[in-house]
Amino acid sequence: MIKRIFLSLALVLTLHLNGLTWGKTGHRVVGQIAENHLSKRAKNTIEEILKGESLAMSANFMDWIKAEPSYDHMNPWHYCTIPDDKTYEEAGVPEESDAIQTINRLIGELKTKKFTDEDEAFALKCLVHLIGDIHQPLHVGNGNDRGGNDISIRFFRMERNLHSLWDSGMIDHEQLSYTEYAIALDKVSDTKVMQLQNSTLMDWIYESRDLRPEIYDYPESGNLSWRYVYDHKHIMDRRLLEAGIRLAGVLNEIYG
Repeated sequence: MIKRIFLSLALVLTLHLNGLTWGKTGHRVVGQIAENHLSKRAKNTIEEILKGESLAMSANFMDWIKAEPSYDHMNPWHYCTIPDDKTYEEAGVPEESDAIQTINRLIGELKTKKFTDEDEAFALKCLVHLIGDIHQPLHVGNGNDRGGNDISIRFFRMERNLHSLWDSGMIDHEQLSYTEYAIALDKVSDTKVMQLQNSTLMDWIYESRDLRPEIYDYPESGNLSWRYVYDHKHIMDRRLLEAGIRLAGVLNEIYG
């Protein structure tokens, strides 16, 4: 009985942690793709700021610092909420801020070098992480189920929630390293790169919102396996690629 309780607690903790962001591999894929598309000047400047750490390896920074209670106020920065029947402006900006407000603030601070929290490396790592986050469609929540965290499903018979499935479950199911995954995805023309980078933060946000109906399209039983992966993997792959290329565009604008 005690063993069962501990296993249940461990599962709940795992789902909670996974339910906040792309998993470690996903964020590293985004960081690696972004690094592939940096201008030479931007790449050199970023390497100096991060003291040689790659974008891929710094991309999970905002998850690592969750262990420190003094950063708890940053938890709402990982997502935003737009109900199905409202625009972002109609829904209103939450008092504790959100991903949209934070990304815009961080871009401004990196341009002006006037930082609210700590230093330039801190702000840069946060920006890398959050641009990845908002390309995960369930980080633009509908306001009803905490971005799918309250929806229990079974993925190949393993209990988890819908949000954690999109954060890490389907990515881990590929059994690829982040470098292998980035190589597999990053095959786009210069024209496509320009097209993706010629878009705004709100474009990215509404893209995520508009993908929600497809993501919520699953069997009533909640048993998901090969069919769900087959139907939805292209969305996951596309959003990882788009996040990386757009992150590079933002960083080139700041540093290039």
